[in-house]
Parts: sequence; structure tokens; C-alpha cells
Amino acid sequence: MGKSDFCWLSFLILKLTGNFRRCPLSKRSLIIASVCVIYLLFVFSQVGYSQLHRSRRIDEEKYRHTRGLYNLEINDGQPHSPDLRNDASFIVPTRYNVVYITLKTKRRKPAHIRGTVRPKVRRKVRRNKSSNLSFTQEKLRTLDGDAVQIKRNFAPIPSRKEAMDVDYKSLDISHKIYKHEEADSQISSIRIYSQRPPPWFSAQDVKTMRFLADAKVLRMKEVSHGDTLSLLIFEGETNVQQANEQHAKTSTVCGGQCGVIHSPVDTTEVFAFHLDRVLGLNRTLPAVSRKFRFLYDGQSCPVVSWDASLYPAGLAAGLTSLKLTWGEYQNSLKQRCWQQNISPKSDSGCSTIHHYEWSKLALFDFLLQINNRLDQGCCGFRPRQQDVCIELGYHAKCQDANHIQLENIIYRSHNPRHLVFTNNKGFFDRNEDNLDFRLLAGIKEFPEQAVSVLKTRKLREKLLQSLFLDETYWESQGGRQGIDKLIDVIERRAKVLLTYINAHGIKVISMNV
Repeated sequence: MGKSDFCWLSFLILKLTGNFRRCPLSKRSLIIASVCVIYLLFVFSQVGYSQLHRSRRIDEEKYRHTRGLYNLEINDGQPHSPDLRNDASFIVPTRYNVVYITLKTKRRKPAHIRGTVRPKVRRKVRRNKSSNLSFTQEKLRTLDGDAVQIKRNFAPIPSRKEAMDVDYKSLDISHKIYKHEEADSQISSIRIYSQRPPPWFSAQDVKTMRFLADAKVLRMKEVSHGDTLSLLIFEGETNVQQANEQHAKTSTVCGGQCGVIHSPVDTTEVFAFHLDRVLGLNRTLPAVSRKFRFLYDGQSCPVVSWDASLYPAGLAAGLTSLKLTWGEYQNSLKQRCWQQNISPKSDSGCSTIHHYEWSKLALFDFLLQINNRLDQGCCGFRPRQQDVCIELGYHAKCQDANHIQLENIIYRSHNPRHLVFTNNKGFFDRNEDNLDFRLLAGIKEFPEQAVSVLKTRKLREKLLQSLFLDETYWESQGGRQGIDKLIDVIERRAKVLLTYINAHGIKVISMNV
């Protein structure tokens, strides 16, 4: 602005103010009121315009959210297209309000878990050890007599061979127990918001999870055999066809579809199931968390799917497990048994298990630090005094490690090449300087699909999406904050495993067997 323009503008302002002062008081009041009205109209118009755009943006976000939580670029067609209806993975959503899980920035100092995987917000409950191992008749008598009736002879009569070693204690669950839960039965604790589950779950996985979480309990049965811990099994009401129907018909333990109830402290069974599916191993049995009002004071406890094919000769005979020492196991890794479908020689020392199965087991056990299979004596790390290997004296046998027996190596009788990962008791409180690297001894290859998940840093995102399905487990671990702490531990171990793979030149290959 030039000097002349500034002088002209100043002269104009002075002239207007002079005329305004000479005006009568009534005219000056009218002018001031008019200016105020014009200003208010301008302000209201701007506020209305911004609210209109905000409402449009909210509507667009709601429309975008209705696409679901787990589309993951797989819903290419319309929901009602013929291809989608005929798809095996097509499911009915259990929830219609969508909750998104957003990945926050990585914390600089991840939280360390000490001593337990349970969050501190959960109150400590004093438990009697004997009551956890056995669902006794005295425990049942504390229930309402009209709601629970003890019937010792309810179960089918086992064969003579099983009757010597197997003890059945059965009971009927009256519908009165569940009359106050029928209102909640319409809302499943398995939260699925879209018409497809996450791609790492099969249609059978989703059906089994829904059964374990929501099925009405018809009867319960405590089964004990030999000196091993008893199993608490429940049979539920369902119309779902079993995957192992032939084995279920011949089983004297469960006539329909059942689940095995574990102690509330064994929550790693649920996490292990989701980790197994996310990594693409598919070797664990489906597991969910569930609350029973008449068990463990209403605490959430893991429920694992009952698989009768693991007991082909009956419960008295036990699981179809492989008897193998550490030395024999290392020798079989060198022989690369059954690789390329080549039958090993009779004197090679090979077992019925395919060579790739050991690689999958080692990777899975290392991430969760499960030592009750390959390292029962705790020879690969510094155990605590309260660990089972110390209390039972297994750790003292590490001086002669080659003769230590491998335990819990389970397979199905009709599928002897593949392992089944059961009793997945993992530990989240082991620091990186005390990990059990003995679990990786002798392994020269790892599955490509699992390692790719670890390398692409999609592990946290997929585990969050997967664990979010199980609402009871999610809440029992303290919500998002507690789940993040568990995933922090797995991510740190995954980095250690990737460093180990690079340092030892381990191959990463496809293991589709």
C-alpha cells in the first residue's frame, strides 16, 4: 500500500467517525444493533456449515465401518453373491456393531511380565490344590439340590479293560442353572462382525469355537485313569456334525461333541491356539475361554475341544504318543525321515513322524517357551525352584541328556505323519537372556509361511484380530492393554528367533505336507 492510499484511507475513517459522532443517539444505536445482527448471522451460518460437513463425514465413516473388521481384501464380491453363499468359510456374523482395533505406535519400553500372565487387576483367589485336580462329590453338594443331581451311573458302561483303570463320575446339569443365562445365549462370546472370519481360521474352527463358547451344557463327567490327572469333560447341545464322527461313536467318554475344561491358570492354551493358526501351522486343537457359574468361582477357564481320535484304544490305553529319547530324536533329524515321501530303511531309527513336523514343533515351542515336550528336564535354561522339572527331579538327569525321554509327542492313529500339539503350557515370564535354545537343537529348516509372518511384522496385527474374537479371553487378560503385553513377549522372542536363523544359516522352505 502506497503512502497516498494510506492517507486517503485515514481521511475516510476520520470522516466516517466524525459523521457518526454528530449523528443523534437513536441513529447511532440503530447502526450498532444492525452491525451486531449481521455479525451474529455470519457466525451462525459458519457453525451450521461446519456441522453439516461433520455429519456427512460421520455418515461416510459409518458406511465404511459396516464393511466389517476382518475383510482383509478378501470380500471382492457382494455379500449376497452366489459365490459367497457357496463358500465354505461363509458364516453368519454374531455381532453387528463394529469395534475397530487400531495399532498404536510401538512403546519405547515394552512392559515386562513377571511371574504370571494374569494382569494385576484380577483379584487373587485362594484355591485348594485338590479341588483343582478333582471335581469331587463334596464340591457338587454345595450346589443347589434342585439344580444339580449327581448320577454315578449316568455314563455308558465301559468295557472290562477300561473299567479297571478308568473312573467315571457323571452328573446332569439341570436347566434351572441356565434359566438366568438364556437371555445372554443369543449373544455369542465369539465376536465376528463380517461374513468371513480371519483367513487363518477354517469353517470347522469357527464352528468348534462357537460350540465351546456357547453350547448349553447337558452333562459333565470327571474321567481319571491310572496315576494321571483327571479330565473334566462336558458334553454340549449342538447340531454341528463332528469332524471325527467315527471315533466319537466308538468312544465311551463322549457320545456327542465335548470339551475338556482346564484350570483357570492354563490360559496359554487359548493363546497357543490363536498363535498356531496365525502362523499357519494348524497343529493345535481349538480352544476358547468360558465361564461356568458353578466352577472355579465363575472365573474364566480354557476349554479345549475333545478329540476322540487321540484315544483309539480307549482312555485307559492313553494317548497315541511316540516314545523317543533325546538321542534318538537327534538321530532322526539327521536321517530326515519321510522327506520327499521316501520310506526310510528299517535300521535308520526313524519314527512315523515326518521330518518337517519337528521344525514346526520347535518353532512353536520356542515362541511360547514350552519345555514339557522336547526338554522336560529343563536342561536348556535356568529353571526356578517351583518348576515341575525341579520338584520331580528331572533336572538332575541333564548330565545324561541323551537318555532323557521326550514327552507329550502326540499324533492321531489314522494320521501318524503329523503331530498334534496338546498340553501347551507356555511361559511368558522368561527373559531373553534365559530362553531355552535346546528346543532348536538339530533343526536345519523352518516353515516359510510361519517365518514370513514374523519377518513382515504382521504378527501383532494378526494376533490382535484373532484374539479379539474370543471376548471372554480378551477381557480376562485385561483387555487391549493385557493382550499387548503378551504380544510384546512373543515379538521379542520372534526377533531372537530371526537372529538365530540368520546366524546359523537355517533354511526357510515351504512345508506343505
